[in-house]
Amino acid sequence: MAGRNHSVVTDFFLIAFTEHPQWGLPLFLLFLSFYLVTLLGNAGMIILICKDRQLHTPMYFFLGHLSFVDMCYSSVIVPQMLAVLLDHGAAISQARCAAQFFLFTFFASIDCYLLAIMAYDRYVAVCQPLLYVTIMTEKACWGLVAGAYVAGFVSAFVRTVTAFTLSFCGNNEIDFIFCDLPPLLKLTCGESFTQEVVIIVFATFVMPACILVILVSYLFIIMAIMKIRSAGGRAKTFSTCASHLTAVSLFFGTLIFMYLRDNSGQSSEEDRVVSVLYTVVTPMLNPLIYSLRNKEVKEAVLKALSRSKASGRP
Repeated sequence: MAGRNHSVVTDFFLIAFTEHPQWGLPLFLLFLSFYLVTLLGNAGMIILICKDRQLHTPMYFFLGHLSFVDMCYSSVIVPQMLAVLLDHGAAISQARCAAQFFLFTFFASIDCYLLAIMAYDRYVAVCQPLLYVTIMTEKACWGLVAGAYVAGFVSAFVRTVTAFTLSFCGNNEIDFIFCDLPPLLKLTCGESFTQEVVIIVFATFVMPACILVILVSYLFIIMAIMKIRSAGGRAKTFSTCASHLTAVSLFFGTLIFMYLRDNSGQSSEEDRVVSVLYTVVTPMLNPLIYSLRNKEVKEAVLKALSRSKASGRP
């Protein structure tokens, strides 16, 4: 810290992608289109699940909440990023930065828990089919979702309070698309050991715990599928899990790369690209994944379109 300007920072300046001014407008239009598709796709999925009685099952109940959370956490990040691209940088107060960090952590944590819950739901459906209705009752589903929201809130609250008890000084530029803990730690004065421990604790108990639930659930699912004699039966059973596995791979793959790797010598540009994947691209792709790879959702979409055409006729 020797020789560093120790003037206290009360505002930050987001500068992600501003080193290439010529990219500003093209990236703005690209991310705006992604954001609009995210809102329309996830809102459409929620409406479809609410309207179609065939989709009134635990799996789609959880998928509806996943779509809602994806809309929310994308909305926490993308509008701010669009302002940065349009104005070639954007000032953000410490209070607003803390609010953005809290909301992002809140919704991202819920996303982790929901994906783990959906893996458990698939385990019960495949491995305990006769007990599925008894285990996955409406009360149990609401309890699991409520638990995800409460755990997400606790995780976000602890991390936010811990992070923003730090003192920030010197350079106030954040070369990232939003207020996240790794770039914020680069602006701290003095010791940040406690805050870094919080990152490790979060990484150790949230992501790996959810990943463990998912891996164990799919281990039992694969064992159950292997016991099915017909190849058609195995393919049909596994197809019910394919969409969820794709969504899990996209979401956790980028988060693991971002938070569970050695940060020494990391590239800011690399980090920004990865952050775009899990904040912009993944929420946009989830409705498409569940629509294109899920027979029931495709049937519900076709029914909705046919009803729309029928109502439009004179």
